[in-house]
Amino acid sequence: MEANIRWILVTAVAPVAWGANYYVTREFLPADRPLWGAALRALPAGLILLALGRRLPRGAWWWRSAVLGLLNTGVFFVLLYVASQLLATSVASTVMAASPLAMILIAWALVAERPARAHLVGALVGLGGVGLMVLGRAGAVSPAGLAASMAAMLVSSFGYVLAGRWRDGADVLASTSWQLIAGGLVLLPVAAVAEGAPPVPALAELLAFGYVAVVATALAFVAWFAGLRHLPAGTVGLVGLLNPMTGVLLGTAVAGEELGPVQAGGLLLVLVGVLLGRPRAAGRRAERPRPGAPVEGVAAVETVEGGARRGAGRGAGGAFRARRRG
Repeated sequence: MEANIRWILVTAVAPVAWGANYYVTREFLPADRPLWGAALRALPAGLILLALGRRLPRGAWWWRSAVLGLLNTGVFFVLLYVASQLLATSVASTVMAASPLAMILIAWALVAERPARAHLVGALVGLGGVGLMVLGRAGAVSPAGLAASMAAMLVSSFGYVLAGRWRDGADVLASTSWQLIAGGLVLLPVAAVAEGAPPVPALAELLAFGYVAVVATALAFVAWFAGLRHLPAGTVGLVGLLNPMTGVLLGTAVAGEELGPVQAGGLLLVLVGVLLGRPRAAGRRAERPRPGAPVEGVAAVETVEGGARRGAGRGAGGAFRARRRG
């Protein structure tokens, strides 16, 4: 029991860090530098994880890392940065918390795999909660911010479908480091052309960049993977609920955002939907994470028990089932 509590506390570092990341990005990072913001998050974090894993790609993983890095890191981090800047912290964290639920439907369309009934119900309930969270706000919600969130879900969903097929030949820590580095390297020249020279941050911005790269990315991913190795996937999914709760708490208590009864009901529906859609541990204690960089949703990485198994949670939080091909 004491060991479980210890690993739960370690795992909780990730969703709390991701939930706070929305607030840090919105309040302290430059709003007009999403490309540099994403690059300066991905590349340092990838180098830190590479130093920990001490493994370079082999064979097909050179080009696989480039493709997955572009989707799961490059494009996704840019869209997440834009959404964090344009949406209130409480809204951004709640919308992105429902991304694993949206991915159930997206992956169903992409790979024609019908989700389990409980997962489908969870997706509909959670997305209904997002609608209440958005429509229940007193002020206007940025359409561009919502579009960025929806696009982030689409891009990362496609990336996780590929990651599920390319899971062989790499452990999850090494694969994540390669994707972060590849995505960061792709972003560097694009940012230089589109946004000019890199920002020269003041002390507050420098600390914020350090937070998103070291704490909300490198440290959070290591903590999350450690939890997946030592705890049942269902337990990890419950711990992941700290993500939207942290974002909402910071948004309302620190940023002064309003959380009315309709929004509170929407948040509750999202949490219920995520509970319905979380992976089931099936009575076994430990599950092994598949390769793929985590999405900052409620449960972030694919999990398997000795390979792909039907009915297992998968992709961005175990929301839909995997089908082995070939």
